[in-house]
Amino acid sequence: MIKASALQPAQASLHQQIDAGDYWLHRIAAGQTLRITDLEGNQAADTLFFNADDTAERYSLSDTLRAQHNVFLTAGSVLRSNRDRAMLTLTADTCGRHDTLGGACSCESNTVRYDLEKRAMHSCRDSWMLAVAQYPQYGLTRRDITHNINFFMNVPVTHDGGLQFADGISAPGKYVEMVAEMNVLVLISNCPQLNNPCNGYNPTPILVSVW
Repeated sequence: MIKASALQPAQASLHQQIDAGDYWLHRIAAGQTLRITDLEGNQAADTLFFNADDTAERYSLSDTLRAQHNVFLTAGSVLRSNRDRAMLTLTADTCGRHDTLGGACSCESNTVRYDLEKRAMHSCRDSWMLAVAQYPQYGLTRRDITHNINFFMNVPVTHDGGLQFADGISAPGKYVEMVAEMNVLVLISNCPQLNNPCNGYNPTPILVSVW
């Protein structure tokens, strides 16, 4: 479902650009709205969500898909936790599709999917691990890196149940917006992947805004 926002950028309390391959870790209070904007188009934003007051509670792929009966996310989708509670609700979306199944790139997956030479390439898991190490005050560890959402990423499901990493359907300026239903920690890796078309083979910046 394509739904635009009524929020005005000039009224946001925070704007921050995340360069390709970098991460963003931020606390969003209940009731605040987060917008992620694909600045140049065809970029993937691999995102983890945690209850900011108890990080043992985090976004759950299975609970979210079971509740919404759809493997893709768009406006109206509710992101649910591993305690089956609403964490965030997508309120606006000008892209129309966001992946829940493709997972995040890592040195291991780059090696298995592409080539042994790709093992040393920077990955989303590397970015998340760096965030965990640089911000110990949040209490996150490598064990907390579990299910993620790939905003703006196009991963069609085939008739036989397989996944395809396809060309993106996003474009410059497309965004997704969500309101926090609880205090949440948001950890984004702006994906550095160069080996499949999720970033158009050319990773680019994204913008995060908070109201």
